[in-house]
Amino acid sequence: MSDPFRWGILSTADIGRRLIHAIRQSRNGEVIAVASRERTRAERWAAEHAIPRVFGSYDELLRSKAVDGVYLPLPNALHAEWTIRALEAGYPVLCEKPIAATASGAEQVRAASARTGLLVAEAFMYRFHPVFERVRALIRDGAIGTVSTIFSRFTFLLDDRAVNVTSAELAGGALRDVGCYCVNVARLLTGLEPLRVSAFERRSTVDDTVVALLDFPNGVLAQCETSIANFERHRVEVAGTTGAIVLEQPWVPGEGATGFTLHRSGKPVDWVAVPGANAYQQQVEHFVDVVQGRARARWGMDDAVANMRVLDAIAASARDGRVVELGG
Repeated sequence: MSDPFRWGILSTADIGRRLIHAIRQSRNGEVIAVASRERTRAERWAAEHAIPRVFGSYDELLRSKAVDGVYLPLPNALHAEWTIRALEAGYPVLCEKPIAATASGAEQVRAASARTGLLVAEAFMYRFHPVFERVRALIRDGAIGTVSTIFSRFTFLLDDRAVNVTSAELAGGALRDVGCYCVNVARLLTGLEPLRVSAFERRSTVDDTVVALLDFPNGVLAQCETSIANFERHRVEVAGTTGAIVLEQPWVPGEGATGFTLHRSGKPVDWVAVPGANAYQQQVEHFVDVVQGRARARWGMDDAVANMRVLDAIAASARDGRVVELGG
């Protein structure tokens, strides 16, 4: 068996806590370093999480050669820059969603990944949970007939308006923060790219609430509702000609036994049970397996670029009040 994959974390962002837990639960990784722009913050974080090595800058960690790969949970506006820097320093990167602030930035990351031959993965952890394998299998088997609509929702109320998510300079806003999940799941479940999008938004310093409609070439219409100024609600509904699938906890299905409801014409509503799993753990294990040559990436940079193109189109539609054509 290979030695554990040595992870370094660029930033002390809160989401890193979940990844630390996942990596420590994983069969093939360990967290050995953390970097922050403020060394004292990195030291506090390292002490809290028992991380052995501390770096007072991101560049210092990248120069150290102390790790095998990097997890990058920096603000959205810094994703492309520091992913590319990490690649050029010789490290594969697991980058938090979205992969970049814009599709252009995502394309630059894709080019850097191709140039260096190193893996970049976008951290949409939800899709590694077995609940989505079950949903996709039911759709493929025709359990709900021909899919006609998909509805997805990811909203929450952000009380602190001084955080990164509310900063336009840092590419915050509801669409990039949580709306990216809604777009991603519509693309995942159709296996296609939308032809066109239409969207409306409500703004403050950033887009607080966005509702978008995606028109797919197979006739599926997907509605995405996302907000950082709304009561917290999570949901994915897939409706077909003879039934529907409803997930009440799509984004973090959980480590305990979970599942979803299956509605079919003329039949009782069924609860489809699915074993629990730590989707973050599944994600990091898969990442290491790909880096070490034991698996092929399930979703690559082409998928990340495509997702970002849809996000850009939604933002443009909401801003300009027009339908934006993507061309599939």
